[in-house]
Amino acid sequence: MDNLFFFSLFLTVIAILSPVVFCSVTTKANPDAGFEVVLVDKPFFFGKGGVQPEPVKTGSEWTWRSTNHIHVDMRPVQFKIHLDGFMSKDGVPLDFDAVVRLRVTDSVSLISKFGEGWYENNVENEVINRVRNAVRKHKMNEITINTTAIGAIDEEVTNGLVSYIKETELPIELIHFTVGKANPPVSIKYQIFVTASQQWRTLTEYQGKEAETSSAEADNAFRNAMNMSPEQFIALEYIEAIREVCGSGGNCTFLIGENGVSPVIPTATAK
Repeated sequence: MDNLFFFSLFLTVIAILSPVVFCSVTTKANPDAGFEVVLVDKPFFFGKGGVQPEPVKTGSEWTWRSTNHIHVDMRPVQFKIHLDGFMSKDGVPLDFDAVVRLRVTDSVSLISKFGEGWYENNVENEVINRVRNAVRKHKMNEITINTTAIGAIDEEVTNGLVSYIKETELPIELIHFTVGKANPPVSIKYQIFVTASQQWRTLTEYQGKEAETSSAEADNAFRNAMNMSPEQFIALEYIEAIREVCGSGGNCTFLIGENGVSPVIPTATAK
């Protein structure tokens, strides 16, 4: 009877302690939507450690507490890089805020070969170096004013990153890259403003002179077509001016004398 009692007590203790012991030595891998969990075995005493060949993609999975859970975002992820003081071809320091979008294609391969710091250790510095080299090929005005230069930099860096990812066998996909807008120093910005203002003023003056020249050329072409002398053309213009004033409701008086007909145009109308 006593043996049966102690055996029952033993089973009861085991039943109570089993969940506690299980929870103390295990943990659950539970990835969020869009993530995968890569399991890295780190046994305390026995067994072989390393990255497990299959990630946890959906649902949950119990593992030993010593197993490391690495959550990998499988969605496209955007990384921002501030690039400070990159020298242009003509020696002007320029700042950029570049953006690179990447997507992981194989979480297990990424962690096993490149580790958790794969972006900082293998991608970020590569982007920085390639942008620096591309900016050196263009002058400051080309980069800050002409969007074609920015497009050329984006294309050069994008093609270089695609080749780099392929060569290093990084299990990621480059979705998009742009170096962004160039920001020169404040002193350079002011100089750009002054230069642009001068160019605009020069263009406006040139267009005004062009309009005057075109009008004069048109008048001269009309005079030649009508076989008129310069004096006759001036007289015609005089008649047109009188007709415009006197024919629009004006009260004009014409005086006939030895020197011809002269109009008298009142400057004000008496009330």
